[in-house]
Parts: sequence; structure tokens; C-alpha cells
Amino acid sequence: MRKVILASALLGAVSLSFATNGDNLIGVSPASRGMGGIGVGMPVGSTDSIFRNPAWMSYYKGFNVSFGGILFFPEVKAKFNNASDTSKSKMFVVPEVGIVHQINDKLTFGIGAFGVSGMGVDYRDNEGLLRTHTNFQFMRIIPALAYKVNDAISVSGAIHLAYGSLDMGATIGTSNAGGGQSQTYGIGAQLGVAYNMGDFVYAGLTYQSPVSMTYRRVFDSNCLVGSCDGQFEDLKLTQPQELAFGVGVKPMDNLKVGMDIRWINWKNAKGYKEFQWKDQWVIALGGEFKPTQKLALRAGYNFGKSPIRGGVKGTTRNKTIPNFAAQFSDFDIAVFNLIGFPAITEHHITLGLGYEFTKNFGIDLAYKHAFKKKVSATDNMNLGLFVEAQNAQNAITIGLNWKF
Repeated sequence: MRKVILASALLGAVSLSFATNGDNLIGVSPASRGMGGIGVGMPVGSTDSIFRNPAWMSYYKGFNVSFGGILFFPEVKAKFNNASDTSKSKMFVVPEVGIVHQINDKLTFGIGAFGVSGMGVDYRDNEGLLRTHTNFQFMRIIPALAYKVNDAISVSGAIHLAYGSLDMGATIGTSNAGGGQSQTYGIGAQLGVAYNMGDFVYAGLTYQSPVSMTYRRVFDSNCLVGSCDGQFEDLKLTQPQELAFGVGVKPMDNLKVGMDIRWINWKNAKGYKEFQWKDQWVIALGGEFKPTQKLALRAGYNFGKSPIRGGVKGTTRNKTIPNFAAQFSDFDIAVFNLIGFPAITEHHITLGLGYEFTKNFGIDLAYKHAFKKKVSATDNMNLGLFVEAQNAQNAITIGLNWKF
């Protein structure tokens, strides 16, 4: 009994996200984040267009530069049987920078660098929660090209150059099961199309390919069965493919509203599939109102059902995680997710504003609140095993914009 409890608990070894839409941010720029993360179906800013739908880069004239970042404040708590704790990892800084340049009337080039995931948990002071600490960072560098077919339609293509860094720190007895910080790279692609009918009705469609990542020598899974051998194993995690569609309307010169729907294919992405993540359908709603020529007020809402599900879980160890040597039970995986991967938030509300100080310089601000969400799991053998995660978030985003 004690071995089952200990081995299950020790699986909570990694955290992989801001835990918003799974491990994806709802948006990268403050303009988008202030409007619930929209940007596929209508233009919301030159920087965000590089990431969300590069076809909208054709909407922006001249030379546009922006940089900024997100201050992210998660409130993560975990329970395992009689142990509970609040993660000591309280703040993360997520950078962003983007350049969009109109080459000619038909062609626009953009390049951006965005932190799109990155979180950690810190339970090193709590032996019941493993003395675990984790750190994950994921960034995309995106060169993109948009071509304006005619006044209504633009198409685009982009390359996603990905960088990932993962530390799975866990102390099991006197042994360190984590192999330290692992860094890796990956590559993916994106296609997009945008439709603009006279700056009144907008629509867009975009596809992002999977990005395959392998983190080398990050964890010794043999520690889970009491035979640590110091042979740290690789972990394969593929960032999933996404398909998104959006629409927008601008009924007045000073008002625009939009909606995006995104499908995120977690259940077929290597690693996430074995961790039993479910696909997400994400809906984002947002609007912008300009009471003056210089001031923009924004608000939005974002919902995506948690890809991690609780409930009654089996305790037979017959599941594999690539490339871990030890096998896992369904309850082990639930512990792994809920202590280490608390990507469970669902409902988000957002507010934002923008102000143009001059025709060349402006600033955007956004605030996001993710409402508290709890997910718990128990075992199916009446062993008294219980695990629960609780996650809520606040985030502030700022961006400085120049256009010439």
C-alpha cells in the first residue's frame, strides 16, 4: 500500500504551461489578449498577426515594430492524500517582439519572437508533494510572408522555429530523479488566409502544424519503482496541430467585434496523447471601442474545456510514456498531470486599452483573469488515493508600438 502511494505521488515531476488553453497562451499581444485572444478572423494588431494569422499582415502599411511582455501570476495549489501545498512559483515574465514590413502593394514580411508557454511549480518544501520543482519555457520564432491576392483576399505562409527548455526536478528519497535543464529545438509551419470586405466584414482561417520536440535526459523513471539507476531518459512532447477559424464585423468606424474558434489536437500529439490529454475547442470573443481617435477600450472572453480530466482512475501499471522505461497506471498519469501539469483553467475574462500618443507611437495594455478551476482524481481499488489541482491566474500585458 505504501509503495503504491509513494510511487504514484512521485510522478508529479513536470509542469508545462501557463495553463490557459491547455499550455497555450490565449494570445500574445496586449491588443489580442485584451479581446479574449481573437486575431484569426480579423486584424487586431501587426504583432499578433504574425502569430495568430499571418495573412492579416497585409492589412498593415509601412514599417511596424512592437515589443513588450506579459507578467503572469498563477495561483496553483495541489493535494495528494493528506498533503497539500501552494506552489512557490508565483510570477513569470514572457517576452514578445515583432516586426511587420510592407515590401510592396502585394507582399508583406514579418518576423516575431514570442514566449507562448512557460510555467513552473515549486513544492520543494513539502515531502508529501515530492519535493518537486519544475520549469518549462517554450518560444516560437516566426518568419512569415503574406501575399495580397486582391483587395479582399490575402494568403500567407510561416515557419515556426521552436525553442524549448525543460527541468523536471524531483527528489525521491535521497535520489534526484530529475536530469536537470534540457534544451531542444523544433520546426513547424503555418498557413493562413484572410478576407476583408471593405473594412466591414472580416473572416480568416489558419492551420499550424505539429512541432516535434525531444527533451534529452530529463527524468529517471526507474526511481518510481525504487531502482534509481541514474540513467536519465528522454521525454518526447509534440506541440499539437491547430486549426482555427474566425469572423469579425466593424459596424461603425469606432467599433469592431470578433469571434475565433480553435481546435487544438492534444490527443494525437506525442507525449500529450500518453498523458491522456483531450482535444480542446476554444472559443474567443472580443471587441474594441474607440471613444476618441487616440483611445481604444477593449474587452473579451475566452473558454476552452480543460484537456486534463479527473474521475476514477485505474492503478494497474500498463501504460507507457515515450521514452520512459517504467510503466504507469491511469492514476499515476492523473497525479503526473494534476501535480505537475495543472493546465486546467477554462474561463477567462479580459480587459485592455490602447493609446496613440503620436501618429508613430502608441502603447497597449491588457489584463486577464482566469477563474479558479479544480480537478481531482481517485483510484478504483478503494486504496484511498486522492489527488487534486487548483489553478487560477492573473496576467498583465504591455506593448510598445511604432509605425513608420
